[in-house]
Amino acid sequence: MEVLNRPELTHLQVGENLKILQIKAQAGTGMPVHHSTHEAVIVVQEGEAILKTNNADHILKKGTSMLIPAGMEHSLSILKEFKAIAIMAKNSNINFKN
Repeated sequence: MEVLNRPELTHLQVGENLKILQIKAQAGTGMPVHHSTHEAVIVVQEGEAILKTNNADHILKKGTSMLIPAGMEHSLSILKEFKAIAIMAKNSNINFKN
Protein backbone atom coordinates (compact mmCIF):
# COMPACT_ATOMS: atom_id res chain seq x y z
CA MET A 1 0.00 0.00 0.00
CA GLU A 2 1.54 3.29 -1.07
CA VAL A 3 0.57 6.08 1.29
CA LEU A 4 0.90 9.66 0.10
CA ASN A 5 -0.74 11.30 3.10
CA ARG A 6 -0.83 9.87 6.61
CA PRO A 7 -3.46 10.57 9.23
CA GLU A 8 -2.92 13.50 11.58
CA LEU A 9 -2.09 12.35 15.14
CA THR A 10 -2.58 14.88 17.95
CA HIS A 11 -1.96 14.36 21.68
CA LEU A 12 -5.19 15.29 23.49
CA GLN A 13 -4.21 14.34 27.02
CA VAL A 14 -1.26 12.77 28.81
CA GLY A 15 -1.83 11.38 32.28
CA GLU A 16 0.30 9.57 34.79
CA ASN A 17 -0.01 6.20 32.97
CA LEU A 18 -2.06 6.77 29.79
CA LYS A 19 -2.19 9.09 26.80
CA ILE A 20 -5.04 9.87 24.40
CA LEU A 21 -4.32 10.61 20.74
CA GLN A 22 -6.77 12.07 18.21
CA ILE A 23 -6.55 10.45 14.78
CA LYS A 24 -7.93 12.41 11.79
CA ALA A 25 -7.65 11.38 8.15
CA GLN A 26 -9.16 12.02 4.75
CA ALA A 27 -10.50 9.27 2.49
CA GLY A 28 -7.76 7.69 0.40
CA THR A 29 -5.05 8.13 3.03
CA GLY A 30 -3.67 5.57 5.45
CA MET A 31 -0.88 4.35 7.66
CA PRO A 32 1.64 1.76 6.45
CA VAL A 33 2.42 -1.36 8.49
CA HIS A 34 3.28 -0.47 12.08
CA HIS A 35 2.85 -1.65 15.67
CA SER A 36 2.60 -0.14 19.12
CA THR A 37 4.96 -1.17 21.89
CA HIS A 38 1.96 -1.47 24.26
CA GLU A 39 -1.67 -2.43 23.65
CA ALA A 40 -3.98 0.31 22.41
CA VAL A 41 -7.72 0.93 22.27
CA ILE A 42 -9.14 2.62 19.16
CA VAL A 43 -12.60 4.26 19.41
CA VAL A 44 -14.05 5.48 16.11
CA GLN A 45 -15.97 8.77 16.25
CA GLU A 46 -16.60 9.36 12.52
CA GLY A 47 -16.01 7.77 9.13
CA GLU A 48 -14.84 4.36 8.03
CA ALA A 49 -11.51 2.56 7.64
CA ILE A 50 -10.04 -0.90 7.20
CA LEU A 51 -7.54 -2.06 9.80
CA LYS A 52 -5.53 -4.90 8.25
CA THR A 53 -3.68 -7.48 10.33
CA ASN A 54 -1.96 -10.72 9.31
CA ASN A 55 -5.11 -12.62 10.29
CA ALA A 56 -8.00 -10.46 9.09
CA ASP A 57 -9.37 -7.18 7.80
CA HIS A 58 -11.43 -5.25 10.36
CA ILE A 59 -13.96 -2.61 9.29
CA LEU A 60 -13.86 0.36 11.67
CA LYS A 61 -17.00 2.55 11.63
CA LYS A 62 -18.49 5.24 13.85
CA GLY A 63 -19.24 3.78 17.27
CA THR A 64 -16.92 0.78 16.96
CA SER A 65 -13.86 0.11 19.07
CA MET A 66 -10.95 -2.29 18.83
CA LEU A 67 -8.27 -3.49 21.20
CA ILE A 68 -4.94 -3.84 19.40
CA PRO A 69 -2.42 -6.03 21.26
CA ALA A 70 1.14 -4.82 21.81
CA GLY A 71 3.41 -5.72 18.91
CA MET A 72 0.59 -6.66 16.50
CA GLU A 73 1.55 -5.38 13.07
CA HIS A 74 -1.29 -3.64 11.25
CA SER A 75 -2.03 -1.00 8.63
CA LEU A 76 -4.91 1.42 8.20
CA SER A 77 -6.71 2.39 4.97
CA ILE A 78 -9.19 5.27 5.21
CA LEU A 79 -12.43 4.78 3.22
CA LYS A 80 -14.45 7.80 4.48
CA GLU A 81 -13.27 10.91 6.33
CA PHE A 82 -12.11 9.41 9.63
CA LYS A 83 -11.86 10.58 13.22
CA ALA A 84 -10.98 8.35 16.19
CA ILE A 85 -9.19 8.36 19.51
CA ALA A 86 -6.42 6.00 20.52
CA ILE A 87 -5.83 5.28 24.20
CA MET A 88 -2.49 3.73 25.12
CA ALA A 89 0.24 3.63 27.73
CA LYS A 90 2.05 6.93 28.23
CA ASN A 91 5.38 5.33 27.26
CA SER A 92 3.98 3.50 24.21
CA ASN A 93 5.69 4.13 20.88
CA ILE A 94 4.41 3.56 17.35
CA ASN A 95 7.05 1.82 15.21
CA PHE A 96 6.76 1.60 11.43
CA LYS A 97 8.00 -1.46 9.54
CA ASN A 98 11.00 -0.68 7.36
